[in-house]
Amino acid sequence: MTAIELRTSIPVREEVDVFVAGGGPAGLAAAWAAARQGARVFLAEASACFGGMGTAGGLPMFCFLTDGVNFVSSGFGTLVYERAWEAGAVAPGSRREHPHGAVLYNGEILKRCYDGIAQEAGFGFSFCTSLVEVVAEGGRVSAAVCHGKSGLFAVRAAVFIDATGDGDLCVRAGAACEKGDADGAMQPGTLCSLWAGIDWERANAAGHAWWGQSRHLPAAFGSGIFSVDDPHMPGLCQITDSAGWGNIGHAFGVDGTDERSLTAAILHSRRILPEYERFFKERLSGFERMSLVGTGALMGVRETRRIIGDYRLCVEDFTRRAVFPDEIGRFAYPVDLHPTKPSAEKLAAFEEEFQRLRYQPGESYGVPLRCLLPRDLANVLVAGRCVSCDRPIQGSIRVMPGCFITGQAAGTAAALAAAGATDPRALAPAAVQAGLKRLGAYLPNA
Repeated sequence: MTAIELRTSIPVREEVDVFVAGGGPAGLAAAWAAARQGARVFLAEASACFGGMGTAGGLPMFCFLTDGVNFVSSGFGTLVYERAWEAGAVAPGSRREHPHGAVLYNGEILKRCYDGIAQEAGFGFSFCTSLVEVVAEGGRVSAAVCHGKSGLFAVRAAVFIDATGDGDLCVRAGAACEKGDADGAMQPGTLCSLWAGIDWERANAAGHAWWGQSRHLPAAFGSGIFSVDDPHMPGLCQITDSAGWGNIGHAFGVDGTDERSLTAAILHSRRILPEYERFFKERLSGFERMSLVGTGALMGVRETRRIIGDYRLCVEDFTRRAVFPDEIGRFAYPVDLHPTKPSAEKLAAFEEEFQRLRYQPGESYGVPLRCLLPRDLANVLVAGRCVSCDRPIQGSIRVMPGCFITGQAAGTAAALAAAGATDPRALAPAAVQAGLKRLGAYLPNA
């Protein structure tokens, strides 16, 4: 491969205490928490809204805000849920107090809730702004290089937070990472979809609501409906009287760190949605008049990099309901690893694991501060699905409430480190825990 050398002068537009790359659930929580601790913050978000997959990606579901007894994602998560409830975003059937299990919401309303939270917190941010490079030496980052419509600009900061979901900032700064299983295979992606014209009353009466839909798939295989006979379909669930959100159709082999792979996955996913429309219309009651309204602006990527940190959270920590001295939160979502290839055998293994690696009400596992500290970097924290963990635990902590927890912890630690002119690794865990408690975090063991 040939290469060119580009030298240019890049203006420093922002000089802050904390820079956050990414405005998804982890990044927004981090910026909010850092600002609440008194830090000057700038956040760069590549899309046109906060929320990542939960808004731009068309995935309107919190999994799980609570452990069935305790609001484990409290603090930022409580704020978001209350705002969503007050704005009318939460779908019918959910409980305001101690919601259990998956909670559906209106993603468009949630965008406005996120906007209000960010503006009230008072930190700087810009949409349509991508992280493209970092200036780093000896494991210390001094500036982030961003690109927007106005061109390249730099942000200087004391502490940097990688909330890109893919570990982009960390890897560009020289951090080691893992990706996928032992063979490098990753969970498939899904391009989420929005559908109208559904008669949910008839669908529910026929047992064709959400999880009941997939059992009709095998009978359709070999009939010419599907180009890929994929037996794993989370389903199409109700969000209004006549609309539904679709978590249907996998893109196998997608690598979310490669734009060429993402392009191929998006093209594939848009092409196969009419196949699912035909299946629903022909095979299931209540869906005869359904129509596709739109697809997510982002490819739904479940898994990419896992940054190697000071501690590697692992599935054994899940099974032993681990408690840590530097605990920054607790979480309760099951291990949810979609099969890397379409097969009935792999789906059966997934379903067994999904049922086995889950908790009873009130149970959870601890998340230590150390898994937010990239081993090779001094003044960087990581939050969201790319924290330091093994692959099964990433299948749990990758969901939005888990990102709320790691995000607000990273933001709190970053602000404290900047205020003390030190690195996050030098902070006393008790100081970070005290800061999190001021934000309302759930820390029963601290």
